[in-house]
Amino acid sequence: MSGADFLPGNRLDLLKNGAEYFPALLAAIEAASSEIHLETYIFNADATGRRIVAALAAAARRGVVVRVLVDGFGARDFPHELGRSLAASGAAVEVYRAEPARLKLRRHRLRRLHRKLAVIDGRIAFVGGINVIDDASHPAPRFDYAVRVAGPLVATIHASVRHLWRLVGWAKLQRRPPSLPLGDWSGEPLAGTMSAAFLIRDNLRHRRDIEDAYLAALGAARSEVLLANAYFLPGWRFRHALREAAARGVAVTILLQGRVEYALLHYATQALYRNLLDGGVRIFEYHAGFLHAKVAVVDDCWATVGSSNIDPFSLLLAREGNVVVQDVAFATQLRVSLQQALANGATEVALPDLRRRSLLGRAVRWAAYGLVRLLLGITRYGASEYKAHPPPAPPSREG
Repeated sequence: MSGADFLPGNRLDLLKNGAEYFPALLAAIEAASSEIHLETYIFNADATGRRIVAALAAAARRGVVVRVLVDGFGARDFPHELGRSLAASGAAVEVYRAEPARLKLRRHRLRRLHRKLAVIDGRIAFVGGINVIDDASHPAPRFDYAVRVAGPLVATIHASVRHLWRLVGWAKLQRRPPSLPLGDWSGEPLAGTMSAAFLIRDNLRHRRDIEDAYLAALGAARSEVLLANAYFLPGWRFRHALREAAARGVAVTILLQGRVEYALLHYATQALYRNLLDGGVRIFEYHAGFLHAKVAVVDDCWATVGSSNIDPFSLLLAREGNVVVQDVAFATQLRVSLQQALANGATEVALPDLRRRSLLGRAVRWAAYGLVRLLLGITRYGASEYKAHPPPAPPSREG
């Protein structure tokens, strides 16, 4: 599997929504004795954000090295709000690509830090899609996942967060910063029995690792693919892999966002429905809340949980982090959770539903997809995936 280095001997605990994730993260922070790394795209100044900052500040005051890295767009207010009080406690706070005071249309502004990672004492790690935000707040709760990791894989995740921390410092200082102290990061070599890999997406050596892992799993699927993704706008290779799996008799089911959060992406995604449904893919839309998950299960033995959406912004631009797990028990647990969401919070999209849409409605969706392709063309990102290959058929009176 391209880009995947599977390590045995891990324990991964699936955490659903902030109700399970934040207590686990807080407990790890409160028990930290030497070092805490935390990366997040959004760090809100709400009740959840204040609890996390209070725990991080308390850790810094008792002598723990605390490093927090946030994205300059998703958490643009953090340095002036919670980040200031956190830094006053002795923690180190850095911003990935801070937003300029004046809007400038530059290509690099689309390259964001979208990872949600935490590593405590080099022995426990958290990977997933959950930002530091009150995910049960108005207007609707968010539906998302993370994993708590113990075992040899933690060393890989730890090395990644330390590497990015140094890169950000290098960019800020315009010179190579001193290496971080190595410490004793031996981890727990036999924490469990699960085989897992940590995949990243960056703009150098790991541009396609997450997407290639998905494509390899889809290509090897024999019975079932169950995928849940908040922002879903795959390129031609990914769409082809889904349709090819369905053509082989694999039951391919996709759970997508049913509520309108970002209108352009929402309607651009719906422009792909006909192409996928014609290929035998089942599509469900989640309405019980805001779907924010980025997870998948293949054949009850392969699963992934992380921050990467299946859209051009995650697959072609942002820094992302996903855990891939080869374990029947873990995959089954995630599959059961997703099936509950399908049964209790989602509705299936069928071809007759698409045919009942007005020609104007179909044209709007097609225009949204075309606009996304145009924006990608302007920025020169993703030309081979979204421009050089033919998009799905435009709207017609036949649906």
